[in-house]
Amino acid sequence: MKIYTKTGDRGQTDLLGGVRVNKDDIRVDAYGTFDEVNSFIGLLRSKLEPQHEWQDKLHQIQVELMNTMSHLATPTELKEKNTMPLPEGMDVFCEQWIDAIEQTLSSRSDHFILPGGNEVSALCHVVRSQLRKGERKLTALHRKYPVERSILFFINRLSDLFFSLSRAAMEEAHLPEERWKAFLYNRKK
Repeated sequence: MKIYTKTGDRGQTDLLGGVRVNKDDIRVDAYGTFDEVNSFIGLLRSKLEPQHEWQDKLHQIQVELMNTMSHLATPTELKEKNTMPLPEGMDVFCEQWIDAIEQTLSSRSDHFILPGGNEVSALCHVVRSQLRKGERKLTALHRKYPVERSILFFINRLSDLFFSLSRAAMEEAHLPEERWKAFLYNRKK
């Protein structure tokens, strides 16, 4: 089987089930953004040692993102035919990892941080900002085609997780964070 099909040469692609849509369809835009996120997570993983403590959890997130993208690529009328699991409980998975990270940090997460510091921290910020972009697209998609709540919760928690991971990477490298301004709201304790 060839990798190229030529079926998209006129600016259209298939959703799951063979429904043809324009390549700038909001569903394609949303799952395409999470494909970018997943690629950046892959790049991040390539910068970590193979046995780094984050590897297994990041791999799990990548798998859940693939499943999530399949749901975003499924037309509403065919949702029941998609057998990929939804990211049920992945919001809690992220919260637990965030809480564990926050306990190891020498300072509270109460400031905006300038991205950078080292390559791993900077990549975590790239993933975080791409997730925020994806979340905006997901919100627009949800207004037109309802998105499962577990997907909305998962993506929202993921951006928080990658903020915490960026801080953990800086601390692991014994590098100072470049703080910008304090949060103007009270974070949950």
